[in-house]
Amino acid sequence: MCLAVSACLGVATGPTPGRPIFDGEAALALVRDQVGFGPRVPGTPGHGAQLAWMLEQLDTLGVVASVDTFSHVTTGGDSLTLYNVMARFRPDATRRILLLAHWDTRPTSDEAADSASRATPLPGANDGGSGTAVLLHLAAMFAEVPPPVGVDVLFVDGEDYGPGVDDMFLGARRYASRLGDTDRPVYGLLLDMVGDADPSFPVEEISAQAASVVVRKVWRAAERLGYRQYFPSTVGLRVIDDHMPLIEAGLPTANLVDFVYGPNNRYWHTPQDTPENVSAATLGMVGEVVAELVYSGG
Repeated sequence: MCLAVSACLGVATGPTPGRPIFDGEAALALVRDQVGFGPRVPGTPGHGAQLAWMLEQLDTLGVVASVDTFSHVTTGGDSLTLYNVMARFRPDATRRILLLAHWDTRPTSDEAADSASRATPLPGANDGGSGTAVLLHLAAMFAEVPPPVGVDVLFVDGEDYGPGVDDMFLGARRYASRLGDTDRPVYGLLLDMVGDADPSFPVEEISAQAASVVVRKVWRAAERLGYRQYFPSTVGLRVIDDHMPLIEAGLPTANLVDFVYGPNNRYWHTPQDTPENVSAATLGMVGEVVAELVYSGG
């Protein structure tokens, strides 16, 4: 199955003139910083340390971030305090786009080959850390060179608590439940697991069905930069993720995700989800595509 974006793709034309260049090495350093806090599972010291660090990072940029604090009781009876963090750029702009990623990590490494390791909290370099790092570095770019459209950068919490979907995507559900008509973005783009050293970003199936307009924008941006081999227009896996509550709330949102992480997907939800298995080149490519999307007018 192939999404009808290939007919719209032309010859690579290069980046939009005047836009800043995304630094993949800087993004990888932000991944390492996050993993250095330890697991960022809600309620753990690492979770609190990362929240304070993200707010400090944004404050250093001169960005006043808002924090939406909310609670959730899991099906297992755990009481969680969760935090969505929002940074808005060009708040005066009427045309706005939403960029989001989750910043929490999974409490278990449930896909580990060694059963004794499955109770170990996920390091979360790629699954959580990569999307957060890309958004933080993009925020620095937006602060230095204001984009031509309004951009809401959202770091959602509670995506990966689990083990079942009733206790996942909590921050995205919270944002979707409060999404009104005032300052509503025209669309959203989710970044999840965007740091694999062997990248491939086919079109995620739900995105193809419910956010095809967004998909065309993103994959055209990748084509303009010469990344077509890494952004095939074929439709890939159906990934249940943070974009679904937003789609259900009427906000078309595409999921930019490389769900096959490492050889035979052996790093996903395992203790091997470490910075050594995350690529600065891949982070740089993804950051460049999103920067191109934004600075070309969204």
